[in-house]
Amino acid sequence: MAEQPIVRMQKVNKYFGRLHVLRDIELDVVPGEVVVIIGASGSGKSTLIRCVNGLEPFQQGAIEVDGHPLKPGDQGSRDLQAIRREVGMVFQQFNLFPHRTVLQNVTLAPMKVRGTDRREAEETARRLLDRVGIGNQAEKYPTQLSGGQQQRVAIARALAMEPRLMLFDEPTSALDPEMIGEVLDVMRELAGEGMTMMIVTHEMGFAREVADRVIYIHEGQIVEEGPPEEVFDRPQSERTQAFLSRVLKH
Repeated sequence: MAEQPIVRMQKVNKYFGRLHVLRDIELDVVPGEVVVIIGASGSGKSTLIRCVNGLEPFQQGAIEVDGHPLKPGDQGSRDLQAIRREVGMVFQQFNLFPHRTVLQNVTLAPMKVRGTDRREAEETARRLLDRVGIGNQAEKYPTQLSGGQQQRVAIARALAMEPRLMLFDEPTSALDPEMIGEVLDVMRELAGEGMTMMIVTHEMGFAREVADRVIYIHEGQIVEEGPPEEVFDRPQSERTQAFLSRVLKH
């Protein structure tokens, strides 16, 4: 019996005004799978994953996440709230609270959303900060950290909610080149531990290394998908070939 998808997108269409951003997206993600989404800027990659946890409402089609359905325009249902409890997201910008310590940033959501008591939340937070390599930074404020350290705090904060699925929206794009590796290392470890992940990235070497499946999006449509060795080494679509010939030169 085939494993039930944790994410199912069926004929999903998304518009910003008259601009048709996602076109009939059909996509399943099974538990434990790492799906990396690539494509040019403005192709709809970030919008796609933001639709998965309801940050962007869509106009047509259906999305189901871990058995919870999302309908067009859904912005406040119980199912949407359940999805947001079970899906962690890491953004391009770190979105940390500057007036709270690293430890407070990581404990806030479990205490407020899940009702976790402070001692348990802090124990979990310290364990996660150790896991991402910055356990010694717990009492500092975000502005005292490097960009790479702040992004690792953001990952720990997302993991503190014990998510079934992690979404990454170009998590290294705001980082200086020397800091990118430390964030990708954490993501590699998560992939190795079996975390289900959907990742939007421009880091093609990383995509080739960690992805179970690579999806190439062009103008809101899934043009090509498959194992990384097929998509990168033997792309079938001329659009995929043209895109990769540009990005792999750099």
